Amino acid sequence: MRCDKLWTNARIATLAAPGLGVIEDGVIAARGGRIAHVGRAATAPEIDAAETIDCAGRWITPGLIDCHTHLIHGGDRAREFEMRLEGASYEEIARAGGGILSSMKATRAASEDDLVGSALPRLDALTAEGATTVEVKSGYGLSTEAELRMLRAARRLGEARPVRIVTSFLGAHALPPEYVGNTDGYVAMLCDTMLPAVAAEGLADAVDAFCEGIGFSPDQVDRLFTAAAAHGLPVKLHAEQLSNQHGAALAARHRALSADHLEYLDADGVAAMAGAGTVATLLPGAYYFMRETRQPPVAALRAAGVPIALATDCNPGTAPLTSLLLVMNMAATLFRLTVDECLAGVTRNAAMALGIGGQTGTIAVGKSCDLAIWNIERPAELVYRIGFNPLHARVWRGQ
Repeated sequence: MRCDKLWTNARIATLAAPGLGVIEDGVIAARGGRIAHVGRAATAPEIDAAETIDCAGRWITPGLIDCHTHLIHGGDRAREFEMRLEGASYEEIARAGGGILSSMKATRAASEDDLVGSALPRLDALTAEGATTVEVKSGYGLSTEAELRMLRAARRLGEARPVRIVTSFLGAHALPPEYVGNTDGYVAMLCDTMLPAVAAEGLADAVDAFCEGIGFSPDQVDRLFTAAAAHGLPVKLHAEQLSNQHGAALAARHRALSADHLEYLDADGVAAMAGAGTVATLLPGAYYFMRETRQPPVAALRAAGVPIALATDCNPGTAPLTSLLLVMNMAATLFRLTVDECLAGVTRNAAMALGIGGQTGTIAVGKSCDLAIWNIERPAELVYRIGFNPLHARVWRGQ
């Protein structure tokens, strides 16, 4: 077998099976940016490689995947952080014109170059810890022109850095001031004007929405998701973060890729997600930052066989976080996920939450050669340590 690169003398967590799918004394061969072979050295075919890398016993996992971020935005909301410390709630800040609307004003005032330039340091922080795929949402423009600008900026991140960028159109994030008192009118504009413009430019890989008392109702989200289907776009949903709006069940009816947050998810929602194959994306950084006390129903999700993904929720207001390693520690510490669940949550299940499980997320023949090589003695170290980055090398598409 001829290949471009060959990694030898590695311990490999393929994540291709239940658990970690560990291969001791493993080899990985890449050709044309894809995995051509993975397995034990003792049973490997003869491989003629243009370049061979001795991993010296290091661990290799799939490249990490951040499947829920708001990486593109203008400004910051450090003042709101101070307000929360002084006792203001998320809802109070939002209703006073802060929250998402504060970021909207800063984002509308930013150029496309500004948005790219401010997002690159956040993206670099993620890739420095082994991320090879990052989802990026719009949702701070809330006008056709500004949302398109955000999505164009997101696409440019994937041109500026060696990373896979997956985009989500989140026009239904908050109600812009020009539509106050006319939420249905804004939803109609989303469906009839903004979404067609986004789809025409091929700027979105999925459509997202914020289903909440301070966001959009299930009926309004249903209309948007029906329009998304007409454009051939899959959907995902911010659901059950602050209250139970039965958004997860709605998402499941639309065969959503994922429902995210889920602190107030009920048994019916769990069952609906299980039946639809919808991934539960948990965001422990937002839970921590907002000092939530109600945890997502992890035991019920486990029992129902719902795949659990993890993500940073990187955003300026409720999760200014750019570390998937810290997310794993938070998920284990706050939500009691196991090491195996945490690692699956930022690889295999995160890929499923983006609808790209056939391309990446596990180390398997035919998939993109997206790898993270670690200076660790056991995978638990990736979850156990806080503020320590043991990444030795990051490989994206074989490079």
